[in-house]
Parts: sequence; C-alpha cells; structure tokens
Amino acid sequence: MESVNMHEAKTRLSQLVARAANGEAFIIAEAGKPVVRVTAIDAPETKTQKRLGFLAGEFNVPDDFDRLGQEEITEMFGG
Repeated sequence: MESVNMHEAKTRLSQLVARAANGEAFIIAEAGKPVVRVTAIDAPETKTQKRLGFLAGEFNVPDDFDRLGQEEITEMFGG
C-alpha cells in the first residue's frame, strides 16, 4: 500500500481521492509515521484482516510456553 506524506496529500488531494474511489487505498503519513488509511467508502475490507487464525489447529503450544528456558534466562541476567 502506497504511503503519501501530509504535504503531498494536500497538494494532490483530488488525484488521491479519485484513486481511492477507484479502489486504490493509500496511507497518509506525518513525519514518516502512518496516520490514516484512505479507502473508498464502499471498498471491501482488506484480505489481511481475514487471515486471523489461519493456522488454527496446525500446532499445539505447550502450557508452559511462557516459562520455557526460564532457568537459562535467569542465569544469563545474573540470577
């Protein structure tokens, strides 16, 4: 997805709105940080949002996952 800085967005607003209306979403950034995503009102949701849980059931996470290697980590930090 294209990123456009704030000044450029102000300068080319009509052009960018036309592109968004044609289904081309873009991001407006300020000082290099993304601020807003511009899409057409009737644009479908992005496909990346539908990927949540795409690996469900493919592997098991052990119950002690958050404690794996705890002794070694404690030792590395002088514990």
